[in-house]
Amino acid sequence: MATISQSLARFVAGLRGQDIPPEVIERAKHLILDAIGCALAARRFDFAKTSLRAIFALAGSGDSVVIGQAERLPLRDAVLANGILAHGLDYDDTHSEGIAHLTVATFPAALAVSADLGLSGKDLLVAYIAGMEGGARLASAAKGAFHQTGFHPTGVIGAFSSALAAGRLYGLTEEQLAHAQGVALSTAAGSLEFLEDGAWTKRFHAGWAGVGGITAAAMARHGFVAPLAAYEGRFGLYNSHLKKEVDHSRATRALGEAWELMNVAVKPFPACHFAHAFADAALAVRNKIDFRKIDRITALVPEGIVEVVCEPAESKRRPASDYDAKFSIPYIVAASLVRGRFSLAELEDEALGDPEILAVAEKVDYRIDTDTTFPKHYPGGIVVRQEGKEISHREPVNRGSADRPLSNADVVKKFMENAGAARVRDAVLRLDELKAKAFAETLAG
Repeated sequence: MATISQSLARFVAGLRGQDIPPEVIERAKHLILDAIGCALAARRFDFAKTSLRAIFALAGSGDSVVIGQAERLPLRDAVLANGILAHGLDYDDTHSEGIAHLTVATFPAALAVSADLGLSGKDLLVAYIAGMEGGARLASAAKGAFHQTGFHPTGVIGAFSSALAAGRLYGLTEEQLAHAQGVALSTAAGSLEFLEDGAWTKRFHAGWAGVGGITAAAMARHGFVAPLAAYEGRFGLYNSHLKKEVDHSRATRALGEAWELMNVAVKPFPACHFAHAFADAALAVRNKIDFRKIDRITALVPEGIVEVVCEPAESKRRPASDYDAKFSIPYIVAASLVRGRFSLAELEDEALGDPEILAVAEKVDYRIDTDTTFPKHYPGGIVVRQEGKEISHREPVNRGSADRPLSNADVVKKFMENAGAARVRDAVLRLDELKAKAFAETLAG
């Protein structure tokens, strides 16, 4: 019987552009557009400036494009930089069931390799889709368990999706693609320790996953021998990283028949996807309450997200940084109630120190909601107690999910708000008509 690696290798090696439905190709372009918009919006933030300084100092100049920058980097270093930029605002897409940000690892890898090899935009798109299909299934098989053991699925699974995409572009055989995944097993990484103090390390995960994936594909291309049971083996990914039973069949189910890329959710808010329903719930009740007279707010939370966005409770109520705030239901609910929105502006220092927001955040606690469809959706609700009355609102399906998606037009609008770059927008939406290198050039600063 074929291993998971071998089954994914067969799919990726055999995938043809004409096998992919037009609506999947169109959505792929819009997911790429969204990631580029996030990268362009990130340039003004300290984490981006610091990351780029460090990478340029380490790597020196090269030929690969860094999104929004005039300077070039060597191929793998450009992938690292682009992954950090695209993922850094936590405004990028999420495969809901897999709870993984896959575009921000897979696309930078596919962009750099396709441009370097002089391939077409169509080649880039097919490779990106192939990587996304594999990665989404691999993440979904874990049934949300990576977070419970302290691993960030984006950093872990992104190495495999990037290896599949890069391997496709390098023209690897099925056997080589299987070995590439075995190499990726030793590069996949990503700790959730950043949740404890709002550190920047999560931003690094997507870029490093892309670097690991490209490296794995290059090693396999030249004959490097690696484990063939990278996922289900005795010390494979699932047995080494998780503490619960995994649905191995989910990792390869309906390849080429059901398109997981269509289940990728685009974010309407620049925060952890787990918290979006709570922002919408707060906005829904805002006109029915006076935030200055609130006695208490109870957030109705799926158990699987508590450790990420609710605990430790005291630090969540007073986030130490913008990144800390992105993973705080108390702060996101409070800011939405006080400001009537949750945008990048609510992550600036002025907002983080706003006494009105912090006063409301101190009044937010949580209760486990057992009646949810998590992780298929990321639901949430709040109950506001004020002057002896209760006002509540619940979002059973988070806005932006596959069952309540942002439209392609919504994605374009978000891109223009983030980046305002019509030339880039037009190039992305014509990607299958361009050469990959010419397309990459449009993304440079």
